[in-house]
Amino acid sequence: MARRLRHWLGTLTSLVVLPGIIGVLLPWLITRWDVADWGIMQPLAMGLAYVLIIGGAWFLTHSYVRFAGEGAGTPSPLVPAEQLVVGGAYRFVRNPMYLAIFAVLAGQVLFFGSLWLVLYTIVIVIASVLFVRFYEEPRLERRFGEQYRRYREAVPAWWPRATPAHVN
Repeated sequence: MARRLRHWLGTLTSLVVLPGIIGVLLPWLITRWDVADWGIMQPLAMGLAYVLIIGGAWFLTHSYVRFAGEGAGTPSPLVPAEQLVVGGAYRFVRNPMYLAIFAVLAGQVLFFGSLWLVLYTIVIVIASVLFVRFYEEPRLERRFGEQYRRYREAVPAWWPRATPAHVN
């Protein structure tokens, strides 16, 4: 019970800290929450921004919860998941957390209309792709071996499948 509680608390902490810095604090420092004026396109831009931000936040939370439950660990390398997480959104795409953060940032780009936020988002996307490719994927392959290789072959890294993969 204490171990499970530690996983949930670790997951909650990592959900607040890293995405909080990347998706809230740094965008605030860049934009100071100065909302863009898109003129006649304002309702469309704001509507799409809300969909991206709320949808991204939902998928981010869903992905983190999968780690504490299915993975019996956290997304943090400090307390890694004991099991490879392949359920939920992970049946469609290998990196739903990153895609969720990208969606939140894209929504903020629309909401705040900041060129600096666009550049920041591009840097985050490039850094994330490189981090996944050169750190996470080799680590997962070493840790989970054939199970991860089968999962990697069945589920795309960045563009979601139309139907869920069934990988164990």
